[in-house]
Amino acid sequence: MLFHLLYPLHEIYSFFNVFRYITFRTIYAAITALVICFVVGPWLIRKLHELQIGQTIREDGPDSHLAKKGTPTMGGILIIFAVTISTLLWANLTVGYIWLVIMVTVGFGLIGFLDDYRKLTQQNSRGVPGKIRLAAEIALAAFVGIVLYIKPGFNAQVTIPFFKTALPNLGWGYVLLSTFIIVGAANAVNLTDGLDGLAIGPAITCFMTYLLFAYFAGNIKIAAYLQIPYVAGTGELAIFCGAIVGAGIGFLWYNTYPAQVFMGDVGSLSLGGALGALAILTKQEILLAIVGGIFVLETFSVIFQVGWFKISNGKRIFRMAPLHHHFELKGWAEPKVIVRFWIISILLALVAISTLKLR
Repeated sequence: MLFHLLYPLHEIYSFFNVFRYITFRTIYAAITALVICFVVGPWLIRKLHELQIGQTIREDGPDSHLAKKGTPTMGGILIIFAVTISTLLWANLTVGYIWLVIMVTVGFGLIGFLDDYRKLTQQNSRGVPGKIRLAAEIALAAFVGIVLYIKPGFNAQVTIPFFKTALPNLGWGYVLLSTFIIVGAANAVNLTDGLDGLAIGPAITCFMTYLLFAYFAGNIKIAAYLQIPYVAGTGELAIFCGAIVGAGIGFLWYNTYPAQVFMGDVGSLSLGGALGALAILTKQEILLAIVGGIFVLETFSVIFQVGWFKISNGKRIFRMAPLHHHFELKGWAEPKVIVRFWIISILLALVAISTLKLR
């Protein structure tokens, strides 16, 4: 909005020419989202307290988590609000990709909101039945995949890390891949959201990484130099990423140990869905497995735990899944688990960025 209102004034006042630069608008999108969180956050936390919107704790979880019961949840509403307002203020709204990622963020946030609401009203940790929630997620993700497939200028090729000439065209199969990545990312972040600040830390790292990918993919010269696919318009997604980084830092202010508020499914599903969508839009689909390696590890820990439990007559690989609970039960203090997972996520992000030159 500010771009459309103020940039045209550069013909009169040269100062306003600064609004044409994605880097400038990305920085201020992050600052705007951060300020919104600082201003709105305390009010939202008080409101959640007044409405008695408190976290429900899974019965089989670590005993140390019982103290968290009643902590306000659904704080992800703050992230979605800050990101949406900031993006609308600073992005070029004529770029369709902006509206697409906002739709995914809000759409998955709505699914998470309904899941959180059901948990609160029924006072258990189950929420919306898994099949219904998954069907809604698949429908939204498939819609995104179809829109991209039929969009002129967006191809169905997949970028394979480390191979500059390996760009297989999946045709309609790209819709299936897009759906899998978006839904998988949403649920992976959701599984990781189990400790104070555990999910938002790696999420900030991931969005900072895709901020770079978006800027590179949207710049024809940089894309050619790095030998990555050029996707016109994706540079504006750097502004969206900047807004999420700012909102994530702002939310972490309240979510850091011991948390004043939890993001809930409304936050984790929206962040994961947005991350999956960015991986598709920037044509760095497979690289998401490295960038979001923490989320992948958490997801596979659950898959392996459940699978091994069924085929081995009740035996377990981990003391508890997801993986962060395993380390808790081994005696690691919660802050130690959180910070070590953050460190790993930063290392994985650096590895992912390095692959842009390893081709």
